[in-house]
Amino acid sequence: MGMSKWIGGVLGWMVGGPLGALAGFALGALMDGGRQDDGYQDEAGPTGGYDAGDRVNQGQRNSFLFSMLALASYVISADGRIMHSEMEYVRRFLRTNFGEGAVAQGEQILLRLFDEKKQMEAARPGSFRNTIRQCGAQIAMNMSYEERLQLLSFLCGISKADGQVSPVEVEALREIALAMQLTGQEVDSMLNLGSTSLEGAYKVLEVSPDATDDEVKRAYRRLALKHHPDRVAALGEDVQKAAEEKFKNINDAYERIRKARGMK
Repeated sequence: MGMSKWIGGVLGWMVGGPLGALAGFALGALMDGGRQDDGYQDEAGPTGGYDAGDRVNQGQRNSFLFSMLALASYVISADGRIMHSEMEYVRRFLRTNFGEGAVAQGEQILLRLFDEKKQMEAARPGSFRNTIRQCGAQIAMNMSYEERLQLLSFLCGISKADGQVSPVEVEALREIALAMQLTGQEVDSMLNLGSTSLEGAYKVLEVSPDATDDEVKRAYRRLALKHHPDRVAALGEDVQKAAEEKFKNINDAYERIRKARGMK
């Protein structure tokens, strides 16, 4: 991913807001470091050739990616440790969804954001947290509900990467979710995706074990609708594949509850 693609991706709705300020800091540092061109070319070639729809979709993908990195910097550092497993999760995501050229740049952006957090917190404690909350509000105004859910899903995946989620990470995820106009129940649902327990299955469906069969069915239909992979198609095929995996986990949770209850 060339630096020109990054710059193009953070224009538009990110300009002027807290995400734009963070992007200017992080991307400006990369440009100052002489990484304006990483040697990777677009499929359309070095001179472009994208139509308007392609440019809009690319901007959406880059904005989604930078938003994820900005919020991930808060989640990863929430417990005061930067774990290798969490950074590797981000690297794999970048490699799979945006290509090898995005890995080194994405990692450098994260490191710059970690530095920015340290500087901001040293100057005024709590200032980076406030900035992240403002970023969440900006995201809520400019991303669809389904895109925000997918973003939250990736953040929960990062926090689970080391095999455990600390209470402070859960609190950070809840803060971000609230800022993006999502709920704590949705955080619990994402954190329990892939769980093999019946208790985890109920949390995935966002219902109590005391719920009636009809309530379980309604909850499943509601989740299946809002998490359908087609709703994030604009973010690209690979992001859509990640959404398909999440969709499968929701189906698995429902099947576990259905069998435990003997539901038809």
